[in-house]
Amino acid sequence: MDDFKPWGVEQNTFLMLMHLSQFLGLVAPGAGFIAPIIMWATTRDDSAECDQHGKAIMNWMFSFLIYTVVSVVLIFVFIGFITIFALVLVNLIFVILAAVKANDGELWSYPLSIQFFKLDVGGPDT
Repeated sequence: MDDFKPWGVEQNTFLMLMHLSQFLGLVAPGAGFIAPIIMWATTRDDSAECDQHGKAIMNWMFSFLIYTVVSVVLIFVFIGFITIFALVLVNLIFVILAAVKANDGELWSYPLSIQFFKLDVGGPDT
């Protein structure tokens, strides 16, 4: 479906915005979690690309949540402060990289993400 325009925008732009929507949590608590889920849920049946990007985002968000909980526990032994800082930095970098790749028409699986949802990443090198 090359002419599919989710929410009235070009698909690559939509995919980029779906990744960047994770930053909405900086503006409104919970929005960075809810917005990508809504974007994915409303388009996954109409576009395989939207479904795959949504799965990659969900894998990363759930993994990030787990890593954050572990880091909060580790605060009691002081290493948690370092891991939380590292997680925030890694999240910022990963989301931006994924958004740029999505805008270029590529699916990028977030490194360090636990595969809760299986991605259909094609090619012999993946």
